[in-house]
Amino acid sequence: MRTRDRYQAPALPADTMSADTASADTAAGSPGPGAAAEAGATATASTASTARCAPAAPGAPNAADVPAAADAPAARRPGRPRSEQAEQALLDATIEAIGECGIDGVRCEDVAARAGVGKATLYRRWPGKEDLLIAAFAALKRPLPQPRGESVRDDLIAMLEVVAADADDPRTAQHYALLHAEGERYPRLVALYKERVMEPRREAMRVVLRRGAANGELRPDLDIEVAVLALTGAVIARGKHDSVPAEPCFATRVVDEVLRGIAVPPPLAAGRF
Repeated sequence: MRTRDRYQAPALPADTMSADTASADTAAGSPGPGAAAEAGATATASTASTARCAPAAPGAPNAADVPAAADAPAARRPGRPRSEQAEQALLDATIEAIGECGIDGVRCEDVAARAGVGKATLYRRWPGKEDLLIAAFAALKRPLPQPRGESVRDDLIAMLEVVAADADDPRTAQHYALLHAEGERYPRLVALYKERVMEPRREAMRVVLRRGAANGELRPDLDIEVAVLALTGAVIARGKHDSVPAEPCFATRVVDEVLRGIAVPPPLAAGRF
């Protein structure tokens, strides 16, 4: 049984020329490459030269001072660029395929067909199935907010609110359950997921904790790894075992409990106040 699909991007046939190239030929008035294109370019240059050399009518602006149409900036169409739309369509199609077919049932050709794009468009972005799957799993996660650096508590709460929202998303929970259930069959996929998706998020939280330990907000001997696990594990475990979404203040409660600790403060020594 194959544990992953690897494909090489096939050479594009002549009839799959990109829309951008076709648009450029149409705008230039060219029926295709070759002599016809050169003739059109020559005629355009000749017309422009004649216009620049012709005497201007009294009171009319000099043609040399008027910018040519080709020099004017091209008007950008509203909306997202075509490449971003295609990439998002491929990610959405991959997420749908994972939910319907499981990890083993995802095929790059089927994903491209779902997204309504050619296979070459997919392979230009992701060389194979594993990279495509990792990108799809990453797309399911909301980006963590950039720490403001004013308060460790506030930064941790903002991050955990995003983690909690991900944990409460049923689609996200379903897909990650599939990923972890297939861990033994796809160990490299799980390793890549931890490296490319989870580790950057954990490191962002470590940075906040290290800053707090350095500026006196947290204990200097704080165990950073244990703190990260305590913070994220609380909201992730709650999302797995409780079907009711977390209340808005849940992330705040987790942060405050971890920052306070759960041990009773030691009694003061005799004679000290």
